[in-house]
Amino acid sequence: MTPLVANARMYAVNPAARDLWQRLFAWVAERSGVPLVYVDHAAPAPLETLWSRRDLGLAFMCGYPFARAQPAVQAVAAPLPAAPRCEGRAVYWTDFAVAAHRPFRQLADTFGGRIGWTVEHSQSGFNAVRHHILRHRAGRKARLFRQAVGPLVTPRRVTESLLSGEIDVGPLDSYYHELLRRFEPQTASRLRTVESTAPTPMPLLVASATADVRSVDRLRRTLVDCAMDAGMAGVLAELRLTGFEAPRPDSYRVLLDQAAEAEAQGYPAPG
Repeated sequence: MTPLVANARMYAVNPAARDLWQRLFAWVAERSGVPLVYVDHAAPAPLETLWSRRDLGLAFMCGYPFARAQPAVQAVAAPLPAAPRCEGRAVYWTDFAVAAHRPFRQLADTFGGRIGWTVEHSQSGFNAVRHHILRHRAGRKARLFRQAVGPLVTPRRVTESLLSGEIDVGPLDSYYHELLRRFEPQTASRLRTVESTAPTPMPLLVASATADVRSVDRLRRTLVDCAMDAGMAGVLAELRLTGFEAPRPDSYRVLLDQAAEAEAQGYPAPG
């Protein structure tokens, strides 16, 4: 059987985290009988190129492009973050982060400044940002920020831009933010969250539309069962997960509704 491609770039916050994802995917390949080969596809290579591969077997994809994907990709599994706020659900949100030494205490304090964004296909770094800003924009004619800086592409670049002063506030995927606290506490300590969006469905692991359905099902069942394997307990704990669940593709349609609402109110982009 020809190996399928695996990738965790969205949540491989540093080499230590990437190694844990590789361990998890290697275990999944062995237990499921579906061979996987890990491909880094590091930034700034476009994620769209990765997602369009015909041999994709297990790669993270944001829910917003998943909901818009044509042709549709196959949903494999969604991670269950261990953060108490998730309440055992496959959800996340966007943290509006600022440099810890800056005087901002709430998002409104950053209005008139510079807001960062990642890429237009990102839920946490773009779509959630513009949708959340609508509640602050009510009754205002002027834009809230003097400049929207992007595409910054990755949460890492958002972090660097905050710490360098290039931007005043920027979006961080809450699960990425949690992994940053785990693997780079010194970096995370230099950031502070001033506001967060409402939770939305978690980015998920997907396979290409052309991948063998039976192989995808074996990958899905193996990931859902991994929380019951004692050998994976340490890996899941390090990755701040309690396990995985089978996704409900229809649940991601809400992200398209958010996009339509933002665009209808004149917000094609954050700011």
